Amino acid sequence: MMRFMLLFSRQGKLRLQKWYTPVSDKEKKKITREMVQIVLARQPKTCNFIDWKDLKIVYKRYASLFFCCAVEQEDNELLTLELVHRYVELLDKYFGNVCELDIIFNFEKAYFMLDEFLIGGEIQETSKQSVAKAMEESDMLQETMEEYMSKPTF
Repeated sequence: MMRFMLLFSRQGKLRLQKWYTPVSDKEKKKITREMVQIVLARQPKTCNFIDWKDLKIVYKRYASLFFCCAVEQEDNELLTLELVHRYVELLDKYFGNVCELDIIFNFEKAYFMLDEFLIGGEIQETSKQSVAKAMEESDMLQETMEEYMSKPTF
C-alpha cells in the first residue's frame, strides 16, 4: 500500500501531495521537507529506491518534476515505478506532453486523475482508456455546468 505521493520541482517546490494514511499537518511538512532534501541531494545516476524509516521511497524524475512515493517494505518497488510511469502517461495524454505549469494551473485535474487511478493507496484502475474516459466525462460535465450557470434567469 502506498502511504503518500509527492510531486515537486527541481527547486524543491511542492506541486502535488496525496496522503493515504492520516498524518498531522506538522508531520506532513516535516516529511515533505525531508523527502525533498533526500531526493534532490541524490546523484542522477543513482538507484531510484531509498530505504527510509520503515518505508521504501520510490522516486522518478520526469523533465523538471520529481514523482516520489512511499510504500511499505513488502511492496514491489518496480510495480511502484510502473505506477508512477502510468500516472505520467495519463497526464501526458490529457495535457499533451505535461509540464510543471500544467500541474500548477490545473492541479484539480491532476488530483482528479490521481483519484481515478489510485484510491486509498491501492491501484483502482489500470486502464488508461477508462481514466481518460472519466476525465472526458468530467470535462463535459464542467462545460455543461458553466453553460447552465452563464444563462440568465428570468
